[in-house]
Amino acid sequence: MDTDDLSIPVYDGIIREAERFNHNLSIQFGVLASECKDDDDYLNQAESMIKLWLAEEEFDELIDDIFFGEYVDLDDVKSMLEKLLFNIYEIKKIPMTEREYKEW
Repeated sequence: MDTDDLSIPVYDGIIREAERFNHNLSIQFGVLASECKDDDDYLNQAESMIKLWLAEEEFDELIDDIFFGEYVDLDDVKSMLEKLLFNIYEIKKIPMTEREYKEW
């Protein structure tokens, strides 16, 4: 799927929120959409990806790859990832049939 296929809550809560923090982070979540079949699949994969990143023992090296070598504060990144997880949990409370989508 394309990021344009995501519901407005998912797009705003993940991609737009990540973009506010850093464009390179939003790229990671944008690319993820191409591997997903629908909103819920995207949310589950985004959640798994974030948890995997946070559990990484060599978090600082991983962050270097995610941000393409751009300096970012590790504590700020962790805080942002936790915020994204919170957003995911909140969005999952909304049934897919009740999520609003852009009309093209």
